[in-house]
Amino acid sequence: MPKTIIGVIGGSGVYDIAGLDGATWQSVHTLWGDPSDQILTGTLDGVDMAFLPRHGRGHVHSPTTVPYRANIDALKRLGVTDVISVSACGSFREDMPPGDFVIVDQFIDRTFAREKSFFGTGCVAHVSVAHPTCSRLGDAVATAAAKAGIRAHRGGTYLAMEGPQFSSIAESRMYRAWGCDVIGMTNMPEAKLAREAELCYASIAMITDFDSWHPDHGAVEISDIIATLGANSANARDLIARLPALLGAARHTCTSGCDHALEHAIMTAPDKRDPVLLEKLAVIAGRVL
Repeated sequence: MPKTIIGVIGGSGVYDIAGLDGATWQSVHTLWGDPSDQILTGTLDGVDMAFLPRHGRGHVHSPTTVPYRANIDALKRLGVTDVISVSACGSFREDMPPGDFVIVDQFIDRTFAREKSFFGTGCVAHVSVAHPTCSRLGDAVATAAAKAGIRAHRGGTYLAMEGPQFSSIAESRMYRAWGCDVIGMTNMPEAKLAREAELCYASIAMITDFDSWHPDHGAVEISDIIATLGANSANARDLIARLPALLGAARHTCTSGCDHALEHAIMTAPDKRDPVLLEKLAVIAGRVL
């Protein structure tokens, strides 16, 4: 039976995982370029783990310049089966205040300056992102949050903006009117790419602020966000540390179908496929190519 390997993509305030046995930072090179940083690998409670700081140690990548394709490819190369995304976000709801976590299950993608697919001219594919996160993995995250005493909301819509600036008041009010729950800058195209790579993906959005819509909280200030990040980061580490025991070392077929997302997705006829692109896709889509 295949084994579980948990990949954690850490966002603002989460730059490592403590307590890993045999912890080693290793370089992973991909045909999509280098990932954001070296990847920290090791084991926790007998389960292999890989940690990648999304912005790089020292926070060197903006939301737009994060090498999303290289990051997902690098995790796949390491054999990762389950990806946990951790990121800071703003809230559009009074009942989701700073300090709460949201286990995201839907996205609205408003980013526009990023490569959003591994596929393209020479090998066209269309995957479904109707349900862009893995419910099985989300359930495990919800259980871990409860055990850690973290107030976590199961389900929510994440508005992905380009950034790096925060929203205007008009934008914030519009997104809130759309029914969005939280806003961030990094879960897209990350979630789409994870689906193309047939990886289970769960998003933990850590609320730091009320964005700019809230009349009693004023505009978003980076100093306020940083003040909340410390507590959120500690809680996120506690949550992540509980996942190996919940997921287990033996990997079972995903009940949400994430690990077969490419089953009928590739449209380009075999004799029309670009060999250069196929080489780049070997790790991502080798199962169906």
